Amino acid sequence: MNAAMIAIVAEGFLSRLSFGIISFALPIYAHRLGLSLFEIGVLMTLNQAVAMGLKPLMGWVADRTGLKRSFTVSILLRSLTALSLVVSQFPWQLYLIKALHGGSKALRDPAANALIAEQGGKKVIASAFAWYHTAKIVAGSMGKAIAGILLTLTASNYSFVFNIAFLLSLLPLYSVIRYIKADKPRTSTSARKSQSSSVSEGSDKDPVTRSTSLSAGSKSVIISFSLLSFAINGTAEMLRGIFPILATEYAGLNEAQTGLIYMASTVVVLISGPVFGWLADHGRQELVLLVRSLGNILSSIVYIFAPNLVGFTIGKLADDAGKAAFRPAWGAMMAHVSSYDPQRRAQTMSWMLLGEDAGAIAGPILAGLLWSTWGLSVMLGVRVLLAIGTEIYTIYLSRSLEELSPSTAEKTR
Repeated sequence: MNAAMIAIVAEGFLSRLSFGIISFALPIYAHRLGLSLFEIGVLMTLNQAVAMGLKPLMGWVADRTGLKRSFTVSILLRSLTALSLVVSQFPWQLYLIKALHGGSKALRDPAANALIAEQGGKKVIASAFAWYHTAKIVAGSMGKAIAGILLTLTASNYSFVFNIAFLLSLLPLYSVIRYIKADKPRTSTSARKSQSSSVSEGSDKDPVTRSTSLSAGSKSVIISFSLLSFAINGTAEMLRGIFPILATEYAGLNEAQTGLIYMASTVVVLISGPVFGWLADHGRQELVLLVRSLGNILSSIVYIFAPNLVGFTIGKLADDAGKAAFRPAWGAMMAHVSSYDPQRRAQTMSWMLLGEDAGAIAGPILAGLLWSTWGLSVMLGVRVLLAIGTEIYTIYLSRSLEELSPSTAEKTR
């Protein structure tokens, strides 16, 4: 990886390490301030809801103010979120802080993904996304472990813990400013049209150049991939937040055994993420995406028929391996679609990420509704059917994207 990618990956690692600490400590702190379980649930999802509402706007802002500038500002806002928790003493302050976190996330995600697409290297773009998301996943698990240790050693000194989170979130700021390339000046509309026309003339010789000549205004393409991200993430995240209950109440595992499963899954993601990125970069993208759906299907079946430590370990590892396979392939797809118009790259990615966020919210809600209404077997069976349907849709979209020509793109503008 080049220096810019190392800076981006380091930022992803340290930011997720910081908010891994916060995500562990904040619910306990909020409960001590008197919030009910329902209110805590609303608090912990508020940033996601705010980010969803603001992402298209923030993608537009990032394109116009510059990707590096937007990324840097989002780091400062996120660090301010952690610092604000140090002095928070009332429930309403926590809600305000989580809303601020959502705003920083809405600005950061499109800018970060667009920067990876531009500076990660065209031939290894999936690997770049794989390293970025692997670093975030591992850091998230480490952050939760560190938070538990710190709270124990400091006798629940939340101010100290939140200060540590603030310092960690601020650490990558220098490397981002120092090593990420400066924002390129925006070209005029006429210049973009002229450049697109000249590139289109040589499209037969260069497939990479041909993709950048396509029209980003093909709204049907962007909408299709936004729906795909919703379906993939919704299916993958159906058990998010439910797995500990599933493991302890259905499989009869204790908390320590469940924690060991999470540790094992972190190791699997650390190894498999870069491997799947390499495979996607070397022409095995459909195979990588197939691993994602097979992971969802296998885990659902194993959870039903093997409710024990071995079965749930296998199911969780298959599930997380599927998620690790999804990230690099999906990142490469986003980079491909957003390359149709580099001037609107962050905005295009913001719409695709919006579907991803919506899926992360809808998936657990659907799972809870199905489980409480018709039982666990029905919920997991529906998850299997959704995984199969999503895989079919994924293959269709990925192949149609390969067949898309400049002429057809112009017709769909």
